[in-house]
Amino acid sequence: MPLLIVFGGILLLFLLVARLKLNAFIAFIIVCLLVGFGQGMSVDGVITAIQNGIGNTLGFLILILGFGAMLGKLVADSGAAQRITSALIAKFGRRYIQWAVVLTGFIVGIPMFYSVGFVILVPLVFTVAASTRLPLLYVGIPMLASLSVTHGYLPPHPAPTAIVGMFGADFGKTLLYGIIVAIPAIVVAGPLLSRTFKNIPASPMKEFVNPEILEEDQMPGMGVSIFTALLPVLLIAVATLAEYVLPEGHVLLKILQFAGNPVIAMLLAVLVAIYTLGLARGKSMKEVMGTAAEGVTGITMVTLVIAGAGALKEVLVDSGVSDYIAEMLKDTTISPLILAWGIATVIRVCVGSATVAGLTAAGIAMPLLQGSGVSPELMVLAIGSGSLMLSHVNDSGFWLFKEYFNLSVNDTLRTWTVMETTVGIMGLLGVLVLNAIL
Repeated sequence: MPLLIVFGGILLLFLLVARLKLNAFIAFIIVCLLVGFGQGMSVDGVITAIQNGIGNTLGFLILILGFGAMLGKLVADSGAAQRITSALIAKFGRRYIQWAVVLTGFIVGIPMFYSVGFVILVPLVFTVAASTRLPLLYVGIPMLASLSVTHGYLPPHPAPTAIVGMFGADFGKTLLYGIIVAIPAIVVAGPLLSRTFKNIPASPMKEFVNPEILEEDQMPGMGVSIFTALLPVLLIAVATLAEYVLPEGHVLLKILQFAGNPVIAMLLAVLVAIYTLGLARGKSMKEVMGTAAEGVTGITMVTLVIAGAGALKEVLVDSGVSDYIAEMLKDTTISPLILAWGIATVIRVCVGSATVAGLTAAGIAMPLLQGSGVSPELMVLAIGSGSLMLSHVNDSGFWLFKEYFNLSVNDTLRTWTVMETTVGIMGLLGVLVLNAIL
C-alpha cells in the first residue's frame, strides 16, 4: 500500500505539472498533503513535515543558490562568458572547434544556471558555426552536453547541491567525483556523438540570436574571466585535496578548509567578481548590485520547486514510506546506485524537469543508503545522471533546443533526446566504475 501511494503521488505530480501546467511548487504541496493523508498522518503532522522539509532543504541551499545566481549573472553581463568563448575558439582553431566549445560550456556552466548558460552561449555557437562554416549541430551539441552535465552532476547547481544536503554527502568530494565522471560523459555525448548529426539540417531562428555581442574593449581579460568563473570550484577542490596531503590540525589546512567551505567559497567568489567584473571595469557599486539582484530574482521559482521537493521528501520519511522501502529493498542484489538511477530516470520521463526528477528520486532513494556502504557522493551522481535521461516533449529544455535550432520534433528527438540519454548512461557507467575503484 505505501508504494501504491507513492506511485500515485508521482503520477499525480506528473499530471498536475505536465498535463494541467500547474505551478510545480503548488503541485508538490498538493502531492505532499495527499501522500501524507494517504499514509494516515494527521493534518498537523503533514504540515509539520512540510515545514521541516522546506526549512531543512533551503537552510543550506539558499546560500549556495543565491551566491551562485549572483556570480552567474555577473559572469554573463560583464562579458566574461563571451571572452572565454571567443578566446578558446581563437586558441583551438577550426579543426578543434568542438573542444573549444566543450571547454566553454564546462567553464561557464559550473557557476551559471542551465537556462542562463543556454541563452548566453547558444547565440555565440551560431556565430562560431557561421564563421567556420561548420554544421550547426556539430558545433552546438558539444556545448550543450557540457551545460547538461554541469547542471545534472555538479554543485553548485540546484539539484546536486540539494541532494548533497539530503544525503549528508561531502560537497568537495561530490564536486571532485562529478568532474571525473563528467569528462568521459561530455566527450562521448558531445564531440563524438555530434559527428553523427552533421547531416541533420538546423538553422538559428533570427529572433533568438542575441544582438548584443560585446566589443573587444568591453570585455574583461581571459585570465580574469576564467579565474573569477571557476574560483568557487578551485577553492573547494584545493580544500578537498589538502585533507589528503596536510596533517589534521595544520594551520594551513584550517585556512583552506575555511575558504573551501561551499558557502564561504561562493561568497568569496561573488566578492571577487564584484571587483574584477564590476568595479575594476568602471561600473558603480549601484550598477553591480543591480546586476546581482537581477540574478537572484531569476531563481525564485527554482528555489520554491526545490523547497516543494524537500517537503515531499520529509513527508515520505515522517509517514514511514522511506522505512518501508528500505525494508523491502534490504535483500535485493541490485546495486543501490542502479536503483537510484532508475528511480530518477522514471520520474524524469514522467515529469520532465531534471531538477524535480533528481530531488524527488532522492527522497525515495534515501533509504537505499542505510547500511549499503555505498558512497553518498556517488549516490548524488547516480541520481543526477538518471535525472538527465530521455528528455522529451514534457521537458522545457527540449523545446528550448528545438526552437533555437529551428528543428522538427522528430529531429529534436533524434538529437537532443539522444544526447541527454547518452549523458545519463555515461554518468551511470562512470559512477559504477568509480564505485569499483574507491
